Amino acid sequence: MIITLLVAWIIFVILWKLVKTTIKTAVTFAAIVVLLYFGFGITPQDILHQVTQFAQTFSQTPAGK
Repeated sequence: MIITLLVAWIIFVILWKLVKTTIKTAVTFAAIVVLLYFGFGITPQDILHQVTQFAQTFSQTPAGK
């Protein structure tokens, strides 16, 4: 019984840290997007377009170069 509770507690702590990290990352990303939008007029669609364009360019680049 004690070992089961210990394992459950360890799993809970790991999941809690994962959720906290995920939320911090999401809030940071949202703050950056809002800052770019209000500070420079860059929309989320512009960001998505640039990321997609970068991914396409990166996938077309030969591995040896």
